[in-house]
Amino acid sequence: MRQLTSLDAQFLALEDGRALGHVGGLALYEPETADGDPLDVERVRALLSERLHMLPPFRWRLVEVPFGLDHPYWIEDDEFDLEFHVRELALPAPGNTLQLAEQTSRIFSRQLDRAHPLWELYVISGLEDGSVAMLTKIHHAAVDGVSGAEILAVLLDFDPAGREIPEPEERETEQQPGELEMLSRGLTGMWKQPVRAIRAAPRVLPNLDSVPTMRTMPGVKTIAGASRRVARLMPQQRPRTVLEGRSLSAPHTRFQERISAHRRFAFGSLSLSEVKEIKNEFGCTVNDVVMAICTSALRSWLLERDELPADPLISMVPVSVRTPEQIGTYGNRVSVMIVPLPSNVADPLERLRQMNRTMSSAKERHQALPASLLGDANHFIPPALFAQAARVTSRVSLLRGVEAPVNVTISNVPGSPAPLYCAGAQQRGTYPISAIIDGVGLNITVFSYQDSLDFGIVADREQMDDPWPLLGAIREGLAELRVLATAGVPAPD
Repeated sequence: MRQLTSLDAQFLALEDGRALGHVGGLALYEPETADGDPLDVERVRALLSERLHMLPPFRWRLVEVPFGLDHPYWIEDDEFDLEFHVRELALPAPGNTLQLAEQTSRIFSRQLDRAHPLWELYVISGLEDGSVAMLTKIHHAAVDGVSGAEILAVLLDFDPAGREIPEPEERETEQQPGELEMLSRGLTGMWKQPVRAIRAAPRVLPNLDSVPTMRTMPGVKTIAGASRRVARLMPQQRPRTVLEGRSLSAPHTRFQERISAHRRFAFGSLSLSEVKEIKNEFGCTVNDVVMAICTSALRSWLLERDELPADPLISMVPVSVRTPEQIGTYGNRVSVMIVPLPSNVADPLERLRQMNRTMSSAKERHQALPASLLGDANHFIPPALFAQAARVTSRVSLLRGVEAPVNVTISNVPGSPAPLYCAGAQQRGTYPISAIIDGVGLNITVFSYQDSLDFGIVADREQMDDPWPLLGAIREGLAELRVLATAGVPAPD
């Protein structure tokens, strides 16, 4: 048995039928494998069956502790059924991109069944260009971005012929725990909770106003400020903190509302080479360009609707803090950066320059924070109150007059520069699908693959019924910078 960390459990606690804790991706493949066979559900099930022993989270089932006395556990499912998890469907004619996105939105709006391992895979045929799509859902409680990439590394190959798969190691069948055993574990865990909180206090309290889910709660800034003053009187406990950025607050937009149970999804690709040309011309990073064109898109989209705030938008940017020793352990090892977006700047080059500076500053702030801050902060909430606390925090963040923590989540995940193959069929593109929550109803995630930046936009249906114009605005933001780069316009100082 493997117990979920407090950060893992937070992704479960946030679920309420509207907010959903799973993430995933939509990948497009050639319709045939290297040996000429069709890429279909049977071929995918055969691949998974062969490699299942290399994919521990695919076999984990959730086991709750009675009365929520402690965080849940993962246990290997003794009734695992691959056919339940790997499903097939076909789009009706003509099978276009809009239909695929709409089907993806419907599937992603459904909560995963906690009676089974928390993942699903759909093999989708009927696309008008002949592609075969694979839509994956897996719960964030089991994986983060890096551990999700580890799963893809098991499923995908660099050679269409595949590779030699190691034989599964013989292992003992895990005993399914009974209610009394889980109750005993919960009671034992209760006595450890105050110890965890006491140990985490020196790291957490001085930085409490840097925790996105808590930073706008009443009294948090006072507690954090007082803790920093106390810590300065104790040199051996002096915290590494950067005060800049702690006062950032997000202006109100339509995305700072309660989300519904429905999603909208749009996806598409931009040229990585073009982004690198801009990066080289203006002396910044690929991520700076990605953030700048997303800012440009948000600015133009909100301007068209007369909803652009005078103050800069604020983005949450997930960051992996997984160490080399933690590779292969799955679960969540993540932190976040809070980044102001220069959405109030009209000039595209000035926006890029400011984006470069704010990203550098955000990285400095992030490096000054404890890597385990998000998980450590949860040690102050008893597991039995975890779900209630998550919902109260969400409701408080939606109150008018209370500062919103962020406006949007933007994430850029590096992928493979070389072609990848699934069961011998070449991957054409892979588009990430991430989560939204109350108060942050828009998520833009980017995944690089070969010479492409593959964008996945997820929005609440009630807040953005059609995300495709936002994707178009991202393309326009890139084109705008590329024109300036090829014209030899000097970068601003």
